[in-house]
Amino acid sequence: MTVIGTTPPPRLPVRDRSAAHEGAGGLSPMLTRLAAERATGVLVREHGSLHLADGEVVHAESPHAPGFDVLLTTHGTLDATTWQEALAQTGSKSGAVRLVVDRGRLTAGALELCHLGALFDAAYFALAPSSTPGRFRYGGGHQPGTVRPVTVDVMERETLRRRELLRRVWPDPLADSAPLIRVAPAAAPAVTARQSAVLTLVNGVRTATDIARELGRQAFHTLVDVRRLAAAGLVAPQPPPVRVSPPVPAVLSVSDPDITLLKRLRDALEAL
Repeated sequence: MTVIGTTPPPRLPVRDRSAAHEGAGGLSPMLTRLAAERATGVLVREHGSLHLADGEVVHAESPHAPGFDVLLTTHGTLDATTWQEALAQTGSKSGAVRLVVDRGRLTAGALELCHLGALFDAAYFALAPSSTPGRFRYGGGHQPGTVRPVTVDVMERETLRRRELLRRVWPDPLADSAPLIRVAPAAAPAVTARQSAVLTLVNGVRTATDIARELGRQAFHTLVDVRRLAAAGLVAPQPPPVRVSPPVPAVLSVSDPDITLLKRLRDALEAL
């Protein structure tokens, strides 16, 4: 009998879990693979989405970060009325951007700076640790006007740098997402104008990202301000409500002395 030898199939790649703590490539293995294959489409994750064109990030969105349109209009870079008119005429943010640039209402340089700031801001949240797997939709990329794409390596390095910065400022991440309350320390330290604007909006209901949207600021920079205020003892996460159990009605025992006395009084009255 002749035995025909077969070559065993190659072993499946095993994810190196230590890579997640060593730098680029560890935040999202799927994103790294998409960059390598120069994919175009949208990577949807639990806390946001990343839009890719030829393997590079051209746009990012997150419910935790204000959009680039908010950043454009809040501080006068672009008149809010002009933006709303352009949005109504074109029906999309990308179309509105092209229109205001073509009409000279917004310079290409101002758009690029604002777009890159919003991209890194949203990407920080989109690449946050997730409890659900990401999914990728192949197709046309989203690109509001002519913007500079960002490589995946650069974006992941910046995200890791931001995580480390927040950890150094104040290690407790609860202040990033919980409603915030003001605290009155015995000796209140001086705060900057930026921090004072954040502190003014702390009301026990708003979170750090709510405050960022109110101020028209990038959410990550607001997280830095909030953590510095927390480190100074001026703000703290709103403690969860204390649940008070309803009182349990007392059950009188038949052996209780008061019960015995009442029974004797009843028996005496009945005997009259």
